[in-house]
Amino acid sequence: MIYVVEVPQQGEAHAWFAFDEDDLLRKVATDDARAAHEIWDSASARELLDLFDERPDGKGVEERYPGIHRLGLECGWETPLFRADYLQEPGLYAPEPVRLVDACRAALRARGGEWRFYEGEQHALIAVDKPDALFDRAGGWRARWALRQQLIAVEALADDL
Repeated sequence: MIYVVEVPQQGEAHAWFAFDEDDLLRKVATDDARAAHEIWDSASARELLDLFDERPDGKGVEERYPGIHRLGLECGWETPLFRADYLQEPGLYAPEPVRLVDACRAALRARGGEWRFYEGEQHALIAVDKPDALFDRAGGWRARWALRQQLIAVEALADDL
């Protein structure tokens, strides 16, 4: 699971979780101005052409889709390409790997406020008691409490601790 703590600029701190990376992307995209594939996507140049019912060797493909065609020639038609509009130029597919979690973090941080991300239950459990500038400042106990309550809700932490 992936745990997220949000401290908005206005309002109360709250925590939530995603079962996995795909669930995280769905949840982030639900309240985002950008579509899920703009927040993060991975596809080869061939797969991008498939979206238009085209093939790399199709007549006129180079003229109709010059960017995709160039990516296919330069990077290889089967090479995974990554899109993450909050981390790189919007609409850009590039061969440098971008983790889905990092793209989601960037999308959430663009909304403002402060955020904490815990990739896995163990990290979240440690964070409940670990020193953290966000949790340890005046009023920050609410964010720590929100994380604790989320961990209790998913039964990762006993209610009596």
